Amino acid sequence: MIPYRPDPVPMDVGLERGRRLFSSLDQRRSVRMFSSRAVPAEAIESAVATANTAPSGAHQQPWTFVATSDPNTKHRIRVAAEAEERENYEGGRLPDAWRDAIAPLGTTSDKSYLDVVPWIVVVFAQKSTPMPDGTVRKNYYVNESVGIACGLFITALHTMGLATLTHTPNPMGFLTEIFQRPPTERPYILFPVGYPSDDCEVPDLQRKPLDESLIFFPSR
Repeated sequence: MIPYRPDPVPMDVGLERGRRLFSSLDQRRSVRMFSSRAVPAEAIESAVATANTAPSGAHQQPWTFVATSDPNTKHRIRVAAEAEERENYEGGRLPDAWRDAIAPLGTTSDKSYLDVVPWIVVVFAQKSTPMPDGTVRKNYYVNESVGIACGLFITALHTMGLATLTHTPNPMGFLTEIFQRPPTERPYILFPVGYPSDDCEVPDLQRKPLDESLIFFPSR
């Protein structure tokens, strides 16, 4: 154990920071229309470094972020993702209830933005981790840990003025093959990362109000 002595923050300052953070993140939207404008690798490094600050079960940090800007690799991902999504959207693999739920988003099997966006970052969840002595360590609370890291990754991208989308073209086994990841990992989320295109549009959605997501008990 080591001492933990964070810099003290007066509550009025802390509340103002919180309000500014909410104001910024309230402008965040998932984007499917990207610009080809270049994004430096340092931006990806910074966002993943932020993700690495996430809490995780037993501090096992069971995630791997794999980033590519290679056009051939991006196109392979697009072709494979669209094949799976055609089965979902046109092949009837999606149940009717799910189709109804995503209808307001206007999503289709077309994933042409994967060719346009400067970066694709795929997060792999480590079900277990090979150790230097040849044994394999089981990881705990993997979904929860990786999910928190992904949330911080999204926050970091937005803070830098970048946009992304949480894309899960289920099943995603093709990503394991393309990126040559070990069987101890499974694809978790595919993030296209870049700037929104000049003609970008997003669904006109409203976020859940606070009084529907927060309960004080007992009532104040």
